[in-house]
Amino acid sequence: MAETEFELFNNQLLQQLVGPNDDNLHLVEEILNVEITTFGNRIHIKGKEQNCQKARQAINDLYIKASRGILIDEQEIKAAIRMNNKDKKDAPAEKNINLSEIVLKTKKRHIYPRSQMQAKYILEMMNNELVFGLGPAGTGKTYLAVALAVSMMLEGKIDKIILSRPAVEAGENLGFLPGDLKEKVDPYLRPLYDALYEMLPSEQVDKKLAAGEIEIAPLAFMRGRTLSNAFVILDEAQNTTPMQMKMFLTRLGENSRMVVNGDLSQVDLPRGSTSGLKDALYTLKNIKGITSVTFSAEDVVRHGLVSKIVLAYEKKQKEEND
Repeated sequence: MAETEFELFNNQLLQQLVGPNDDNLHLVEEILNVEITTFGNRIHIKGKEQNCQKARQAINDLYIKASRGILIDEQEIKAAIRMNNKDKKDAPAEKNINLSEIVLKTKKRHIYPRSQMQAKYILEMMNNELVFGLGPAGTGKTYLAVALAVSMMLEGKIDKIILSRPAVEAGENLGFLPGDLKEKVDPYLRPLYDALYEMLPSEQVDKKLAAGEIEIAPLAFMRGRTLSNAFVILDEAQNTTPMQMKMFLTRLGENSRMVVNGDLSQVDLPRGSTSGLKDALYTLKNIKGITSVTFSAEDVVRHGLVSKIVLAYEKKQKEEND
């Protein structure tokens, strides 16, 4: 058993951090199996040495977030613990990086990584022209890519955001669906709209969509174009064919970057078809400037049950394969 004690000097921030009836500290205790007591501005932690250090770092990180006006709730607490609860091999490789300083600034909110892999993913997107984001739903792949795109547009680093995904449920043949073109494709692109409206006021999103500064379109509409000065995101990329993926990747123009996201365990292509995402990862694995980040169920940042659901399905699939 080990003990550690430290002091936080701002009483108002400390109250936000500990929560009503010390509920936030109780959650830290439950997750990390430590005992936390407070004496005025001093916090005392008792438990296994490694867990004490994780708890102290998580509390310090939450204190910093509170100082920035971020509401300290259950999700933030779990995120702070997750950021300090992974192996060193999962941490971003950049030296002297303070993970709490990684922030994507949009009009409606500032977005921080909620796991080591999210931090690595953000840094890879910042430093590379083509990034593959791999892993299950709920790990923030598309959300963070859209956040970085919006942040770069607001900073004047790009002129356009292009968001795309294959409408595989309609076989890329949308003609039989009712309504005009927008009404036909919107159901498949709704998650991309949702991310945008969380980061920009609705009137700004609508204005930029009308002006063509933000474009949301099915993958088939990318053919024959060169995408320059743009941030281009392909979502649900596991549902592309190798030819579609090649077509999309070769759209990359000057001063642009691409993020290609997908989950290879959720391929909806006809049985026997090769996923363009899987094919691209193999074909492009040795090219400098192209990198990939792989998330796991532990990185799921949605409701706590989502991570357990993903793990259960992964276990079932492994048993079936064995």
